[in-house]
Amino acid sequence: MRLRLGQVLPALCLGAAFPLLWFALWHGGPGNDLDTYEQQLLELQQRLLYADMENKKRSHELSSALHEIKNIAARGMNMTKNHTGELKWKELTLPGKLPMHLTNIYYYLPHLREYEDAIFPNVIFGQQRTGVSLVMGIPTVKREKQNYLIDTLHSLLYQLSEEQKRDCVIIIFVAEVDAEYVKSVAESVKTSFPREVQSGVLEVVSPPASYYPDLSNLQKTLGDSEDRVRWRTKQNLDYSFLMLYAQPKGTFYLQLEDDIIAKPDFVESIKSFAAQQSQDWMVLEFSQLGFIGKLFKSEDLPQIVEFFLMFYKDKPIDWLIDHLLWVKVCNPEKDATHCEKEKSKLRVRAKPSLFQHVGTFSSLAGKIQNLKDKDFGKMLLHKAHNNPPAKVDTSLKIYEQYTLEKVYKGQDCFWGLAPVAGDYIRFTFLNPLEVEKYLFRSGNVEHPGDKLFNTTVEVLPADKTLRKELIHGGSKFNYPATKDGYLKIGAFENGTAEGSISQAIGRIEAIRLSVSSDSPVWAILSEVLIKTSEN
Repeated sequence: MRLRLGQVLPALCLGAAFPLLWFALWHGGPGNDLDTYEQQLLELQQRLLYADMENKKRSHELSSALHEIKNIAARGMNMTKNHTGELKWKELTLPGKLPMHLTNIYYYLPHLREYEDAIFPNVIFGQQRTGVSLVMGIPTVKREKQNYLIDTLHSLLYQLSEEQKRDCVIIIFVAEVDAEYVKSVAESVKTSFPREVQSGVLEVVSPPASYYPDLSNLQKTLGDSEDRVRWRTKQNLDYSFLMLYAQPKGTFYLQLEDDIIAKPDFVESIKSFAAQQSQDWMVLEFSQLGFIGKLFKSEDLPQIVEFFLMFYKDKPIDWLIDHLLWVKVCNPEKDATHCEKEKSKLRVRAKPSLFQHVGTFSSLAGKIQNLKDKDFGKMLLHKAHNNPPAKVDTSLKIYEQYTLEKVYKGQDCFWGLAPVAGDYIRFTFLNPLEVEKYLFRSGNVEHPGDKLFNTTVEVLPADKTLRKELIHGGSKFNYPATKDGYLKIGAFENGTAEGSISQAIGRIEAIRLSVSSDSPVWAILSEVLIKTSEN
């Protein structure tokens, strides 16, 4: 076991001074000798207290300097990696891990003194972004039944603009010590979001096995079962680890869960609400449920985590936050109403909620979790536009009432079973039109993964002479032509196809979405916009 001499020696000396004083008092001889003993010991005590204060001051200064050096190094590494644009994978066993900073962590988790790397996270992949405005933390664990992580990430990323993606980082904290499971989660994220992984929007990290203390003999509290006490205790440790890893990366930290959906423009809503507040808030709440949608200033995280670690075995995380606020602002001599009023200055609730809990199966084995945030409201699953009159048809098998006509008219979304190569969605105008631009958006907030992949946008010129030329002689435009006279003018990228149409093509008779490969998922069209000079 390795102990810091500067931490241990003053405590040992102070602890030894009081038994000596007691011994002198109990076995004291003449009064003068006793007075001398008392005076000497009191002077010794004062000197030791002063030395201890100086030691803590120097330790804090050294910790701050080390923190700043590592921040500078991380920023330099981030700049280098962003310019290379290469994906850097780190195996679980390799060095180059990011440290966590908490001076007193060894007091609350004394077992960590025995392990050199116990507070160093395994960075499975990530570009180690720093200097962003918003860091989002998502802890995830192995569940007995359904896993919601990929759907949650789809929902979050679906709402982010490219500019917002450049100014944030989403950390997936796989709170498991099974290396194979951690790798499987990382591979799933990498496969589903290759662009976001490579750009540095997404990071996956996990804790070393030595981070967790023995959780087998915890004292049962609050009437909870042994399994529930163990589950909530580990959860407190998971939040603490994740927060400390995230702390130096950005200005604000947003705590999320792995089984949620987000409202459109949630980042802009958070930014706007935070800007309206005074500087003395500690947590802004964008969901009324548990620990979902809680925004903190990154500079406050070390203090918050230290409080969590003091009582991590005693109560759930959301209760600990409430107790921290009580400690900071409540007067024991005043009533509960006054206390709640004071706490509301530090914990500010935003309405409506921006995040909704969608999971049914809790991470606690056997627990069914049907919690819903009543302030979230109803999600709009499609977006309406005033499109020109057209006949619509598709080769996809339609699911229930979600027809292509409804999305074109802005009444609902279109939902079809998994597309295969050769499938199409077509919009044939009643009268040929000069189309200026188009937008097709697939997926929606409830089913963000049901997107169109490997799908092109094609237009059919109304000029039949031009169509014959395209069929027999190729295209005189900068677009490839199909065998039936269509021009391929665009394609879906990350679920969306958007662009303008060259006026040189002339009037257009039809627009077709053509699927070039089999898809493993169903397809939703949630928005169709066809802009002409007349609408």
